[in-house]
Amino acid sequence: MTKRTLRGSVRKKKRTSGFRARMQTPTGRRVIKARRSRGRVRLTTV
Repeated sequence: MTKRTLRGSVRKKKRTSGFRARMQTPTGRRVIKARRSRGRVRLTTV
């Protein structure tokens, strides 16, 4: 069994692109708004 080359961290992912991180900046709020208007099932990553 071999190791994968790239492994992301859940903590890092949430801190950069999680819901609360998005809501803290005006641009992030615009992202959420755009995804809501498109009817996305998931607004942000898990």
